[in-house]
Amino acid sequence: MLQAQRIWKKGRALELVDSKIKESCIESEVLRCLHICLLCVQQNPEDRPTMTSVILMLESHMELIEPKLHGFITKDVSHEEDLYPNQKHTSTTNYVTMSTLEAR
Repeated sequence: MLQAQRIWKKGRALELVDSKIKESCIESEVLRCLHICLLCVQQNPEDRPTMTSVILMLESHMELIEPKLHGFITKDVSHEEDLYPNQKHTSTTNYVTMSTLEAR
């Protein structure tokens, strides 16, 4: 996400679009979606939009605020290899719980 935010701030957000779909997408819609994505990963949860707000932003042409600092990488990483210094033993641990829904 850090790289996406840097590219966004440099005004080159379309570089984030996969080349396989780049020619068939609507540029303004892609930029809007990327903008909303960056709003959803802001560092402070209070700054993130609610799902209702996200839907409204996607469906309308309302002006969007500039995203603040993202909250998912806490250190400045300039190269991808810095993220994974030992490619053979790369793993992550996250503490997420899973819920299974069962019908009554």
